[in-house]
Amino acid sequence: MKIQTVLLKFHNNSMRTFHRTLSSSLASYTITLLPGDGIGPEVISFTKDVLVLTGSFEGITYEFREMLLGGTALDATGVPMPDETLAVSKQSDAVLLGAIGGYKWDKNEKHLKSETGLLQLRPGLQVFANLRPATVFPQLVDASTLKKEVAEGVDLMVVREPTGGQSSFGSPLIILNF
Repeated sequence: MKIQTVLLKFHNNSMRTFHRTLSSSLASYTITLLPGDGIGPEVISFTKDVLVLTGSFEGITYEFREMLLGGTALDATGVPMPDETLAVSKQSDAVLLGAIGGYKWDKNEKHLKSETGLLQLRPGLQVFANLRPATVFPQLVDASTLKKEVAEGVDLMVVREPTGGQSSFGSPLIILNF
């Protein structure tokens, strides 16, 4: 058994050491990274680091392909979703999306808005729903603006499904777990 020491540096410059057992790769996945705009690149960077670290504990490896979408794509190519982004995304096992949009592109014509890239990506990948879990953790129940007896134990999933035109997101459907 081979043990590796991993030193992680966090965004606040703190350091943490992990020891892990190296195993042969049990699975490998290709993931397209779409950092997008605003805080998206930072979120995707940390998400990638977490995937690599946790995957290494289970013998899972990843091949990451970073592509342009949204405002960054507009700035680099003149379109909010380059054809190459969709093609690479279709070939991947998963797609991780950061954030799309920003004031810089808000006044653009509709077909040149950063959000148009996301609206083109969804049908291109044949996906239609956005899942948003909401759980109130016991450690944070007192931080809620809701009364403790209302917030305590909340565990639900909001499913956003575009049911109208290209830019319509429809009404949310709420599924409660009891």
